[in-house]
Amino acid sequence: MTSLPSIACLQSFESVARHGSVSRASIELNLTQSAVSRQIHQLEQLLDVALFERVRQRMVITDAGKLYLKDVIRVLIDLKGSTSRIMACGGSASLLNLAVLPTFGTRWLVPRLPGFLRQHPDVTVNFSARSEQFDFDVEPFDAAIHYGSTNWPGTVAYHLMDEDTVPVCSPTFETAQRIKKPADLARTVLLHQSTRTEAWAEWFKIMGIENSHPLRGPRFEQFGMIAQAAICGLGVALLPKLLIEEELASGKLIPLFAHPLRSANSYYVVLPEAKASSPLAAAFVQWIIQEVKVVDSTVMQKNHKRLKKY
Repeated sequence: MTSLPSIACLQSFESVARHGSVSRASIELNLTQSAVSRQIHQLEQLLDVALFERVRQRMVITDAGKLYLKDVIRVLIDLKGSTSRIMACGGSASLLNLAVLPTFGTRWLVPRLPGFLRQHPDVTVNFSARSEQFDFDVEPFDAAIHYGSTNWPGTVAYHLMDEDTVPVCSPTFETAQRIKKPADLARTVLLHQSTRTEAWAEWFKIMGIENSHPLRGPRFEQFGMIAQAAICGLGVALLPKLLIEEELASGKLIPLFAHPLRSANSYYVVLPEAKASSPLAAAFVQWIIQEVKVVDSTVMQKNHKRLKKY
């Protein structure tokens, strides 16, 4: 097997590359300058490649060093993350690593997670934000919450829920803009989600409303940001009802019309095939599916009196 460098050598290499200085790296690593220089020399001997050039008392990384640095940084980050996860669970095998859509995780999953932990008190759940499909063989997650279709190779997907989006705004914005009917939205500011730029155009089309500029308006990367923008009176947002339960219940946002738009995609909990039979993953799937079934529908009922019909 090819000899591998020590972690100490990799840490010294990364620190010197970042600071461009052996002395600064030695202070950061709490080592002597000679120790850092020795580790860099050992690494260069092992690789048989020059990683740095000395230019006016600075350590300037070579092209080969730049290529190596990218992988070294990734390895150190992965090792740090793995170490933290093992320490967090005390060596227990009951560790559940989830890849979650950011806003779905914050607004829907995390508030309900105490119920899962009460059923499984020995489980430690780790969250990472992922908005797109990824390779489970490269990123060692046990499960993912996915919005889209079931076309994810090498996985088993369980349907959670469909998505209904509804136009919402703050009460003050509704009053100021005199929004009385769906056609009034063609003359007001529309807030857009950057990965769903056609959502408003589709809504106007379904409603049979002529709007020559459905794509105009500010764009936001996450639904949480759009919701806050709507609360602050920046415009009307087309948001999934399941992600704004709290805002609807509190009256910070109000649904404008009783005409939600059913999205073409749905939410799924996805497992890699290799872990589909894992008891812990199966327990999570069973819990979240049951949680979806018992989701309280009173939020929209409380706002039903505010819905405008035409």
